[in-house]
Amino acid sequence: MDTNYRIAYNKGWRDLKSKTPAEIAASMDVEYVSSKQWFIVPFLNENYIVDCGSETIGKEPDGSVPPIGAAILILHYLSYFQSKEEIANKWVSLKEIPNGGILFYPAFHKEAIGGLIKAFGQQPELLLKCAASLGGKPAAFGDVSATFQVFPKIPLCIVIWEGDEEIPANATILFDPSIQHFLHIESIIGLGCQAADKLVQLALKQ
Repeated sequence: MDTNYRIAYNKGWRDLKSKTPAEIAASMDVEYVSSKQWFIVPFLNENYIVDCGSETIGKEPDGSVPPIGAAILILHYLSYFQSKEEIANKWVSLKEIPNGGILFYPAFHKEAIGGLIKAFGQQPELLLKCAASLGGKPAAFGDVSATFQVFPKIPLCIVIWEGDEEIPANATILFDPSIQHFLHIESIIGLGCQAADKLVQLALKQ
């Protein structure tokens, strides 16, 4: 495990254990099984068991361990919040999210949005096929778009505009502005990158 990831992963467990399970479950809409010290966390259409006793995370039903980046996002989702907030039911780009969104946007565009343009810009209808594997549902933005319930309180929308000989393809990733209360900016970026990467990998298999 890379040192920076290890530091973030270990801190995630410490932060998680600094809060009470009941507070986490109520604030972040997840189930806590007190007899087993488990949180059950839906993440991109799959359930993950966060075992606070053994400090392990495994996917249902086979217990497979998620990639370290995904594991950190799950821990941050459970531990970052400071108060109970509700979804705003609006959409904004990363540039509109406080505490660094506009600063990090160029790198985010290169890493996440660029991949979406390459994968779906000339075949936008493929987005819906790939999105369905992650629980995505069609939306009404751009030429093709899909919304995802990434975590119980974190929706995300991916929009594709088809390119042609005159106009280049384009894409964007939209967030509910409430996300600033649920994840810090680095994790918001990581979440967008994870969703984009999963969709690109699914497109490559088509």
